[in-house]
Amino acid sequence: MGSQELIFLIQAALIASLIYLAYVDLRSFRLPNLITLPIILTGIGFNCFSDLRFTDPWSALLGAFFGYSFLWLVNLIYRAVKNHNGIGMGDAKLLAGLGAWLGCNSLPGILLFASVAGLIGGMIWLKWNKQNRQKAFPFGPFLAIAGIIAVLWPQLVYPILPISPI
Repeated sequence: MGSQELIFLIQAALIASLIYLAYVDLRSFRLPNLITLPIILTGIGFNCFSDLRFTDPWSALLGAFFGYSFLWLVNLIYRAVKNHNGIGMGDAKLLAGLGAWLGCNSLPGILLFASVAGLIGGMIWLKWNKQNRQKAFPFGPFLAIAGIIAVLWPQLVYPILPISPI
């Protein structure tokens, strides 16, 4: 098996995991640690120990750290203002996993795509379910969609940044 076929299989497995997580989050409003934590660890391991890596090891480590830390900080600020959580830590772990696989340079583009899709999808979700703006809706599916876009079409994510990926 050639390296291109192996990369395709790895991408397919990552995309399948993201689709499954999106489905679970839509159904249960939860992103299970049983899947998010292995995505983080395998992303770091793949990029640190494989010659086929998607990004350099340092970027994978920073991607995992900043992916989690950014959403954790956003939730901390929201909780200080509103006295309840605004985003689940499963979403933070999913973003950490995407950062571990795709590197820290991919995070701004992934967050931009997920936020725009989440804004539009959230309005549709609330309208469809006849709920007001105070009701929660899952953000994981939008992170998963943005992650799939970043895996399949990285040129759509990276041009957002002034620097190019490694």
